[in-house]
This record gives sequence, structure tokens and C-alpha cells, in this order.
Amino acid sequence: MTTPAMSLQHLVKVFGNTVAVGDLSLDIPQGSFFGMVGPNGAGKTTSLSMATGLLIPDRGTAYVDGIDVWKNPSDAKQILGVMPDGMRVFDRMSGPDYLTYVGMLRGLPKDVARKRTAELLEVLDLTDVGKKIIADYSAGMAKKTALGAALVHGPRVVVLDEPFESVDPVSAGNIRQILQAFVNNGGTVVLSSHVMDTVEKLCDHVAVINQGHVIAAGTTAEVAGDMTLDERFAELVGGRHLEGGLSWLGN
Repeated sequence: MTTPAMSLQHLVKVFGNTVAVGDLSLDIPQGSFFGMVGPNGAGKTTSLSMATGLLIPDRGTAYVDGIDVWKNPSDAKQILGVMPDGMRVFDRMSGPDYLTYVGMLRGLPKDVARKRTAELLEVLDLTDVGKKIIADYSAGMAKKTALGAALVHGPRVVVLDEPFESVDPVSAGNIRQILQAFVNNGGTVVLSSHVMDTVEKLCDHVAVINQGHVIAAGTTAEVAGDMTLDERFAELVGGRHLEGGLSWLGN
């Protein structure tokens, strides 16, 4: 059998009296565009943080292409690109300088880092930023710069937490094209999002997370069944209240 691009095995994380993630296991196939969806507080971000070496699990482990993230972090991170939600960057640097810097931190020679930065700026439509510092970028520009930082070292697996949040439609379309091309070339994208329509259109596999557990996983078609993904999600996690209340609105 093919080694999964990512394998999360019995991950557990507890904060105080709150079980954020409880014995979560999930295999993500090679070459997939994989969506992780769930309500706020479901444990998606905590799970992905443990899977990518950003948060130490209380129990369990994670593998990237068969490499244990916690026993061999350097090897695992060579093939991982990560864009956490709200990731802090060195925002007093310009985008070109920042991407070159990240590339060199990842072990690229300076000339290679500069060449890749120029290519990324082109495809991310950021060639006009010049020496403007990232603190002065729009939300969409900053998000695309963070994506460039996740890609500059040539990873095989990219993990993105809410990559389309606060991004304008043009920038979102650009990001979607880049990610789809990455998957078409054999890469694996793991995407966490609240936007069901985006996940349904982009992702060929999906997992629904609720209360720190996987409650459904498989191809997007298998999970959705004869419903839209949005309808299936609501059925699985509940929480919709359509009748009664707020009768005073609109009067």
C-alpha cells in the first residue's frame, strides 16, 4: 500500500479541563487535495498544529510521508510547507526579502532562494510590491506572501489553515490555481476551512472534525452522499436552528 502523505495516529491534546483533541486518527492520501472541516472549536487547528510540529501532543504522533514528525522533525519539515491561520511574519521586511530569507532558513543557497522568490512573486501577482514592507500589505497580499513562504523550499505536502480568510475574490482565485497546479504535479494539499462551497469545489477528499474527533472521512463524494457538503456537514454536526425566535427582526 502507498504510504499516506500524512498519518495522524491517536492524537490527544488537553488544555486544562478541555479535551481539544481526543484520540484522533486520520490518513491523508498522497496526491490528494484534502479538506478538513468542522465548527469553531472542533479541534482542526490543534490537530494540524500537532501534525506539523507546532504543538506537542499529549499522546499520539504524526507522520509525513512515513517520517515521524516528533522523532525526526528536521527530516519531516523538509517535505512540509505550513501556513497556520494568523501566522506572524517578519512584517518589517519586504515580501521579496522575506521570501528569500525563509528560503535560506530552509537551507537554500542565496541565489536559489532569490530565483525561487522571483518566480513565486510572479505567480502570486506580487511583482509590483517593490520594497514595501509586509506591514503595509493588504490582507490578500499578506496571505499570498505567507503562501509563498510555505512553498519556497519545494515541499511535497502543504498544510494550510484558513488560506482564503480575509482574501479578496481575485487573490482567492489565484491561490486556488496555484494549489491545484501543485496537486496536479503530485503534491498533497491539506486545507482547513469553514467555507463548505470552497472545500466541495477544490477538495477530492474531506474529513469532518467535531469535538476533537473525526466523525466522517473519505472522498468528498462519499462524505457528501446525495447532499451538498454543506447540508451533510449540518446533518453531522448539528447546530442549525431555523424555527422560532427573533420574531422582532424586520418589523
